[in-house]
Amino acid sequence: MWTTYNTYAICAFAAIGGGLFGFDISSMSGVLGTNAYKNYFGNPTGYRQGGITASMPAGSLVGALASSFIADKLSRRTAIQVAAIIWIIGAILQTASNGVALLCVGRVVAGLCVGIASSIVPVYQAEIARKEIRGRVVSLQQWAITWGILIQYFIQYGASFVDGGPTAPNQGTAAFRIPWSIQMVPAFILFIGMFFLPRSPRWLASKDRWEEAIQVLGHLHGGGDVNHPKVLAEYQEIEEALRFEREEAINSYKALVEPRMLKRVILGMSIQMWSQLCGMNIMMYYIVYIMEGAGIANELLTSSIQYIINVALTLPAILYLDRFGRRPALLCGSFGMMTFLFINGALQAAYGRPNPDKSNKAITWVVQDHKSVSKAIVACSYLFVATFATTWGPTSWTYPSEIFPSKIRAKAVSLATASNWIWNCALAFGVPPLLQKIDWKMYMIFATFNGLALIHMFLTAPETKGKTLEEMDEVFDSGIPAWRGVKKGSRLDVLQTQIEKGEVKVAGFHGRDRSGAPTGIEHVENKAE
Repeated sequence: MWTTYNTYAICAFAAIGGGLFGFDISSMSGVLGTNAYKNYFGNPTGYRQGGITASMPAGSLVGALASSFIADKLSRRTAIQVAAIIWIIGAILQTASNGVALLCVGRVVAGLCVGIASSIVPVYQAEIARKEIRGRVVSLQQWAITWGILIQYFIQYGASFVDGGPTAPNQGTAAFRIPWSIQMVPAFILFIGMFFLPRSPRWLASKDRWEEAIQVLGHLHGGGDVNHPKVLAEYQEIEEALRFEREEAINSYKALVEPRMLKRVILGMSIQMWSQLCGMNIMMYYIVYIMEGAGIANELLTSSIQYIINVALTLPAILYLDRFGRRPALLCGSFGMMTFLFINGALQAAYGRPNPDKSNKAITWVVQDHKSVSKAIVACSYLFVATFATTWGPTSWTYPSEIFPSKIRAKAVSLATASNWIWNCALAFGVPPLLQKIDWKMYMIFATFNGLALIHMFLTAPETKGKTLEEMDEVFDSGIPAWRGVKKGSRLDVLQTQIEKGEVKVAGFHGRDRSGAPTGIEHVENKAE
């Protein structure tokens, strides 16, 4: 079967799995303001709407926890294909829903897919990419999420004009069934296309399929030459890391809670937690409510602008994350989002008042007759989204996918992603009643969360750019405080240079014998010795 080995093409295509997450976010936010949705599902608000929205992240939590078993057993590539099939089933159930119960079931099933894909796609991308572009290609996951949000939102927006438009009193169900059914298309494309992508070389190596692993590495990083110095150096590093893990003979579950590894597990889970508590997904799920509260008349169209900003400003992060670094992105992002949320909350507190329209149960606090204030609230919302898109958005997926050793990578990333979905579920369920009960104070709460994230990341998150996956032990176990950083350079670069100069002897790859021992690659020997 024909297979592509272009790293950008592989990682971009796999990122469609992230796009499904984006599709799901907009599949709900885009219909909240339509009469079709309100009439058919009994005008859900408060905890009822929170339960519908939260059913997807609830399923995603289960999917994330199960993802490592599928990915370690069947491969990263197959796990993504399993997720695509589950998504199609979930989309069918949502499209056919005849009430809140079936809608929630469909969203739970779709959530299983999102949990698996959001855990494994970054792992697959990180294990495929070379260290110089790892941040860039893993960030494609976040970019795909933003595209999914944008595309589905405009599909929703267009479908809302079916049967008389979003405000038509008797609007038909096609307004939400059309976009929910279209969700199946990208999942089908993902399932078929993954057959034409290679398996992760690190997963192949972990299964002692060394010949396949070196062949994939050769195609990815050596132009098809398995004896290219870069390929041999990376192969040597992977082999040494796996040998060390096996010599320790520690169960992968036990390894997760070892003191030296537990701090990384907690850091990965914390980053995903803060990516939710920063308030971004509230802007995605409930932006219609926020715009209504700001006194914006055409909230559906105004909301769409922030989705465009989200897509456009994720691109600079993709291009510059490997230069700028993960740590500055996290710190600057937290500070910026905190600032814009505090401003928004202050404006709402100073110029808002209880909503005189008692029929609108979702919005209890509004800014009216203050056009300049309404514009400022919208501007700060846009700036908040822009800040997230250029910092935490891509970094929150990149960082957890690269800091763990091969033996526990899938399991640890699944725990980190599960943390994302725990908080995603809690917020999706809790924000509608929060908006009803505490109004503008909600902005202050999430601004405070960003301040706490800023302090936490400053103290615990070291820089990882320019390091191979096998060098993360050095980054985290060096004893150097996170704010001081680690020395520049990479062992892989040194080893590659030594091989090129002939200072290190590597015989080349010729396969393995029946016992699994290498028959071609020799252990590193320094000629000077």
